[in-house]
Order: sequence, then structure tokens, then C-alpha cells
Amino acid sequence: MRAEERRVRIARLLREQPVRVEEMAELFAVSPSTIRRDLATLSDEGAVVRTYGGALSAAPGEQSLHEREKLALAQKAAIAKAAEGCVRPGTVLLLDAGTTVGALAERLASWAGITVVTNGLTTLEALADSAGVELIALGGAVRHVSLGMIGPIAEGALRGITADAVFLGADGVVAGRGVCEGTAEQAALKRLMVEQAREVFVLADASKLGRAESHWWTALDRPWTLITDAGAPEEALAEFRRRPEVSVTVATPV
Repeated sequence: MRAEERRVRIARLLREQPVRVEEMAELFAVSPSTIRRDLATLSDEGAVVRTYGGALSAAPGEQSLHEREKLALAQKAAIAKAAEGCVRPGTVLLLDAGTTVGALAERLASWAGITVVTNGLTTLEALADSAGVELIALGGAVRHVSLGMIGPIAEGALRGITADAVFLGADGVVAGRGVCEGTAEQAALKRLMVEQAREVFVLADASKLGRAESHWWTALDRPWTLITDAGAPEEALAEFRRRPEVSVTVATPV
């Protein structure tokens, strides 16, 4: 296969899902260094965005929640299981919008005696029929691309609530900086979630680590826990492990 054809196929593949360098090398029967050169070329052309150990499509426009639901399913399932292990009976939890946090909500549907406060329609759907979970919707304006509620109504409701733990999703997470999102309203609500919770957990698959393409940030300058998947490369994890405020949990594949 010619290099040009391979790069076209790589770009097409990355529009469907994040893929690591080693996986692409095996798929195209070339060396990892060849794939890295391909990614460098595609990055220079603006077709992809490099990440730790791989790349993401740079196609314009944020992916909808329904598109993201099809990506990294095994990784999200593993992260959700690890996050469930951090939940204690009788607690009040804040659950962010997003697909990875939504996977955690599905696991919590069989629980009893917990309260879940959320701005995510995915979480509301997952827990709507759970008789054992007290479910509280923050309200607000629905952001259709992410199916999350944001804005002053959501923030006003949240100011009257404190939680034992918050589980955040993110477009990207950077050691020493925090999590980024596509809009100022999303970042503002996340900041308030962090302020209102005693413990902070960020659920992010390997493709989110070090990713900083979005421009709105929620700083994490207090103790917090990163829960990511086993595909995260050690060099990416090392950036977080060097930070005294960060605890890192690598989820075991399910």
C-alpha cells in the first residue's frame, strides 16, 4: 500500500474512533515509526490532532453524544466499573453529562440508598426507573450535542446542594491545568460542581489525556482522582503521577 493511500485510510479510521499507534501499525502491517511519520504528516495537514500514543480526527464540529456513544466502549465500561468502586452507600453524588459518566450511571441503576444529582440526560435516562436511587435533575438549557443541561438555572440549583463526590467527564484533561470543554457554560458548571463536592473524580479514556483543543477550562487545584483505561501510555500517566494533588487509577479491562 502506498503511503498516500495509507494516510487516507488512517484519517478515515480516526473519524470513526481513536486508535493507538501500535494498533494502526498492526492493522496496516507497518512499523510504529512509519505510523508516527504518517500521523505527523496528517497533523501538518490539519487532518488529525496528535495525542499521547495515537491521534484523533480533526474533522470540524463537535461529535454528538450519540456518535460518541459508539466510541471506546470497552474503555468506558472499564472506567465505569472502577468508578463504581469509589461509590459508598448512603452518599450524594454529582454526575456530569457525557457518555463515560453515563456508563457509570448505568452501573448505579441497581444500587439503593444513594442520591444522584445530574445535569446529564443520559444519566437521567439510565436511572429513571431505579427505585433505589433518589434522582435529582439540575435543570437548565439543554445543549443538544452533548445532551447536558447548562446555564444559570443549572448553576442556581447546584448552589443549594453539596455532594460527597463528583464524577466529571471532559473533552480533555491536562496535568497541572484541569479539564477543558467546548463552551464557557460547560466549564463554569464543572467549576461549581468541583466547589460543591467533597471528592473529585475525572473519568477520561486514554485519548483524552493531554488533549487541549477546547478553549474553556475548569482548573483542578485541589486533590482529585483520575480514572482512565489500561490503554493509557505510561508517559501520559507520568504527567499526572508527578502532581501531588492527583491520584491515578488505571481501570482493569472488563
